[in-house]
Amino acid sequence: MDFNKTKNQNIIQNSQDGIVFGSTSNPIDTSKIMPLNARTSANRIYGGWANSIAKASDANYLEIISAINASVLNQKDTAELFYSIHKQICSKMNLDFLAVGIYNSASNYINVKLIEKTGSSYVSKVLLSDDDNIIVRAFKNKEAIFTSDSAYLKMNYFSKAPTIIIPLLAFGESIGVMIFSDNNNQLFEIYKLIANYYAIFYKNKQLADLVDKNTDTDSLTGLSNHKKLQEDLSREINKNIGTDKTTAFCIFDIANISNINNELGHAKGDEVIKEVANKIKKNVRNTDILGRYAGDEIAIIMPDTSESEAKYVCEFLLYNLACTMFDDLGQLKFSCGISMFPTSTNKQDKLTILAEQALFISKSKRAQSGQSEIVSTSDYNFWDDEALKCFAQVLTKKHATIGIDIEEELINQFHNENIVSNEHLLDVVSSLASTIDAKDTYTKGHSAAVSRYAEALARAINLPASEVERIKLGALLHDIGKIGIPEHVLRKPTMLSDDEWKIMKQHPAIGADKVLMPNKSLHDLIPMVKYHHEHIDGSGYPYGLKGDEIPLSARIVAVADAYHALISDRPYRKGLSVHKACEILKMGSGVQWDRELIRQFIIIAPSLATNI
Repeated sequence: MDFNKTKNQNIIQNSQDGIVFGSTSNPIDTSKIMPLNARTSANRIYGGWANSIAKASDANYLEIISAINASVLNQKDTAELFYSIHKQICSKMNLDFLAVGIYNSASNYINVKLIEKTGSSYVSKVLLSDDDNIIVRAFKNKEAIFTSDSAYLKMNYFSKAPTIIIPLLAFGESIGVMIFSDNNNQLFEIYKLIANYYAIFYKNKQLADLVDKNTDTDSLTGLSNHKKLQEDLSREINKNIGTDKTTAFCIFDIANISNINNELGHAKGDEVIKEVANKIKKNVRNTDILGRYAGDEIAIIMPDTSESEAKYVCEFLLYNLACTMFDDLGQLKFSCGISMFPTSTNKQDKLTILAEQALFISKSKRAQSGQSEIVSTSDYNFWDDEALKCFAQVLTKKHATIGIDIEEELINQFHNENIVSNEHLLDVVSSLASTIDAKDTYTKGHSAAVSRYAEALARAINLPASEVERIKLGALLHDIGKIGIPEHVLRKPTMLSDDEWKIMKQHPAIGADKVLMPNKSLHDLIPMVKYHHEHIDGSGYPYGLKGDEIPLSARIVAVADAYHALISDRPYRKGLSVHKACEILKMGSGVQWDRELIRQFIIIAPSLATNI
């Protein structure tokens, strides 16, 4: 919530809510550039950084070149090298962001990854057919382009940031671009040197990967490597399309392998992984396909296998593995996750994600029981707290390679959920709201509390039971738009800056348009989500509605939202007493909140007190 600062200085402002969209002006045709909006941290929808121009005049360039050189020598992965360069550049030269775009010949686009100074990252795809796009021009013409306006990135909060786009050239071939949030001509040679460093490293890594692709066998276990395993899985899935056959995908994980590596050395850990792989190989069926999935994880593709059959095979394997003893280790424990094609999903990447989610849940169960555990995707409800936590862990780990964002995937799951009853809808919405509250550590449980207060107020003014239930559900989702707000804004322990406040003020529109609008059954909740920050005197946001222009349901949620914010602890103040909170509500009556609703709420407020 927010409070009217000009009308009454005694009304405290809550800096953890609110947003507006930035300018949409853009002199460059960006119709074919996809939004830079997929995050590896918390936000896929919107984000931003300070609107200041980088100043690098005091940088020690010899130190920077030395650090970049060390990164090139020490890194083995192109992504890690880029993060290392970003760290050096943004900290030592005070740049607001650094971006790299790599050309994908198969899809004919440039895949751009941008990381801002605080570490938040964004990805976008620029079509190579868009000759008017300056990123494409720099790539095709192999020439640097200086700009005074970064609007072509479609990051509206910082549309006036200057940039320089430098083509990545390796052995005369243009493989992409590197974008610096600065167009200082005097630093051009430094930036070009950094881009050349990265381009040559990237090209050499490609050549090394081509050599590695000549083998499909994992050198330690003798099983198929990850690449070959994915190819085998793709082949089995394609064989099943259009048939009634099912394929099981199972992942086995060895307990405490990291402890074994730390305490007894990696040689011992490798010995364990090799022996486990051999044991599984000897005891699977002839039709099963094995591969080393990652680290200590062994995966099994089980063609033409039902879920019950897959569980039986996995139980048999666990029995045999339990008989394997190691010096200094004793009996090993295992976790197993199972997903099914097509019953769990008909997409290969999701099939592996769901198997990993089941694996994470089985690890949790193993930690509680002390025994090896097997979990299938049908054994749990996706919206259970434990399942959601494990799903987030999997996507966090896999995001860099599959480009799936946690928040976006939750929204997709929400839209695709087959709601069978009002109780089911309430359970799903409650889980989704809890997930959003988890992003903002300072407002944990906020959505549930606002829902309870709004329901009580709706009953107090004698609204029909159906309307009370609608308000209860809408209040639970009132802050759902925070799914699109960067965590560094949500979790900022001090008051928000003007730029951060502009970002925060977008959450009502994000919640209404991004989350609720695609689902027709939730359209009647949109007014509460979209207008709960409007003020009676017209000073609110996002549309400046006033008086009766604001739907009654949104006015009710606004009062409940304000009250809970007042009585809750914040990093910058302690929560107020019920009496003091009601006094502040009185002061804002007729200015920010509906006068009659405030009168009714003050009457019931003491009865709403809780120690939870």
